[in-house]
Amino acid sequence: MSEIVPEVLSVVATEPRTCSRRVAVNQTGDVADSYEETIANAFSDLFGEAAVVTASSPGRVNLIGEHTDYNDGFVLPAALPLRTTVELRPRQDGTVRMWSAQYAKQQPQSFSLESITRAGDWTDYVRGITWVLLDHGLTSGFDARVSSEIPLGSGLSSSAALLIATGRALRDAFHLSIVDLELARLAQRAEIEFVGAPVGIMDQMACCLADETSALFIDTRTREYTRVELPSSCALLVIDSGVRHSHVTGGYRTRRDECAQAAAALGLTSLRDAGPHDLPAIDALREPLNRRARHVVTENARVIATVAALRAGDAAEAGRLFLASHASLREDFEVSTPAVDALVEAVGSMPGVYGARITGGGFGGAIVALTEAGPGREIGEAVVNHHNTRFPHQATVIVPAPGHRR
Repeated sequence: MSEIVPEVLSVVATEPRTCSRRVAVNQTGDVADSYEETIANAFSDLFGEAAVVTASSPGRVNLIGEHTDYNDGFVLPAALPLRTTVELRPRQDGTVRMWSAQYAKQQPQSFSLESITRAGDWTDYVRGITWVLLDHGLTSGFDARVSSEIPLGSGLSSSAALLIATGRALRDAFHLSIVDLELARLAQRAEIEFVGAPVGIMDQMACCLADETSALFIDTRTREYTRVELPSSCALLVIDSGVRHSHVTGGYRTRRDECAQAAAALGLTSLRDAGPHDLPAIDALREPLNRRARHVVTENARVIATVAALRAGDAAEAGRLFLASHASLREDFEVSTPAVDALVEAVGSMPGVYGARITGGGFGGAIVALTEAGPGREIGEAVVNHHNTRFPHQATVIVPAPGHRR
């Protein structure tokens, strides 16, 4: 298992090439009305033969370390008990056909390996990882059936899970010599260069390497990681706000650009190279670069402090850091929304909750809270029931699952 190297390294970050066309993600298509409609379209019903491989990937929840990964910083994600699954069968020609249970009313869509272009919908992730793997041994087309338990646009890595699950299925079906860490890098390349989303490496690494029993402490500059066990007295509560977001369009791209501008103004390659001693210089930057940089520097420190608190079994300190992270994301990074703020405030005020924060890229999505083991589901449902009388987007409890007491 790799260990984190905490020293600042002098590594030049290379900006990857991105496609010029921007598209909306996960916003088109007809969503299935029912579970029965979804399961009626089995692989053999869709494509005439049985699948030969099945692969999956979990979604992820980031405990702390938001908007630090594309700044070469530290993150602390964990896997969710929700998965995206891809059933796949190789073809003898260069055609790819694909279908998603989340858009069950649509017919299977197709493209040719000879000309892979973006479609502006969920299929871009299948197209993107296919495009990347053509350079790594993929030799023919395939049929694929996708199903997922991860809410779209919730900040829980539905897109990264689709990339990794598809990549794993292709790896198994075509016997590609790609280890999970390399698959994470290739999936990130697909999302940046093909889909057009300027993401960091956290989501792909988490979907490849994280599990449900521990968090993954990642140094995104070195790609080194170590596992951090959650105290047995604690549990995670994850609530989807119902407010959707996209990494391809909107404020996420703007925040990344602002961080790059702040680093350049400080004479740094990356904001990872700034520390608390640089805060006076950061505060002197023009608005809003000063606040963007301040968030990244203080968030990196909070990740390291949270790891120490969890290892020491200090849930109260970890909860305090969750709340501080949310305040920074709300005020300095400006990626929260009124509905998300209301959820964080309501959950954070409940007995048995140590702290809560927005998780994911922001502008909607989900919140994560650290709670006492046992009452998390009841706490979440009580908050959601009241919240949904005040806001138009309907929030739902994602974790713990019904009947799960941890």
